[in-house]
Amino acid sequence: MKVAVFDSYAKKSNGNIAHFDILVPENTYSQEEILDFGREYLKGLKEDAQALTSDRCKFCHIEKVSQEVLDSINKQGYYILEMEDIPKIK
Repeated sequence: MKVAVFDSYAKKSNGNIAHFDILVPENTYSQEEILDFGREYLKGLKEDAQALTSDRCKFCHIEKVSQEVLDSINKQGYYILEMEDIPKIK
């Protein structure tokens, strides 16, 4: 399966910028749905979900994914790839 990757940034409560990618099925076109996935993720980090706006979440590219990513997308509709300044919550 190929997925669309959305490069995303959100200002955290400590002033740092969290950088993460939102991976969704390549045929997901709703910007609001993609933002909702990112906001849901930020809430799980206990961060301000409204810190993620459309100007901070942009389509980046299409790529093939691993089975782990595919399983997450099939279960919840998306996968978050943590990039920078994200506390590991696993």
